[in-house]
Amino acid sequence: MAERQSTERQSPERLSPLEPVFHPGSHGNFEHGVDVILTEIRPGSILQLAAWPGAEKQLIEAVGKVTGLALPDGAGGGLAKFGKAVFGFAPGKFTVVDDAEGLAARFAGDVTPAIGTITDLSHGRTAIRIAGPKAEWVLAKFFAIDFALPAFPIGSGRSTTHHDVFAQIQRTGADQFDIYVFRSFARSFWKALCLASEEVGYEVQ
Repeated sequence: MAERQSTERQSPERLSPLEPVFHPGSHGNFEHGVDVILTEIRPGSILQLAAWPGAEKQLIEAVGKVTGLALPDGAGGGLAKFGKAVFGFAPGKFTVVDDAEGLAARFAGDVTPAIGTITDLSHGRTAIRIAGPKAEWVLAKFFAIDFALPAFPIGSGRSTTHHDVFAQIQRTGADQFDIYVFRSFARSFWKALCLASEEVGYEVQ
């Protein structure tokens, strides 16, 4: 009797666009230690939620219900904990991230077409984390943003560009930022980030 073939559908393996240029270890001027740590984080879900005019509060309530994160109202506000993150990057628009896959399906029952839209960007974005005492200093080379804590609180996010590279940045710790870029630009952005970090010494993990 022929063996039964498994009918279970498995998600395709998500290959990293950084693989050819991802080199673990210490680099640059690290003789006296490293001041920046770079890594690729691989959340299972990255979504963009957008509310129709007048439905912003309903969308925020849906975010809280699904993720358990009490999102502050207004662009830029956000939270990151329990393996989840959310931040507003424009009026009525939010980025929601989860370590687990299937987040879009969990939102489907609460974000109805009358409230807004759900766009699954999980396979279209690459997430890069930069941490360390010189993280703000390195990022300031790329973006005209005040990265100091009072101006850029923990949990909050910004939407910006570096030349043609669109980037969404969330502060997820006192000296830590998560950056979401298009996969097609991820490799070139990573190489530029490494180059900008050489002066202070960096480690790829």
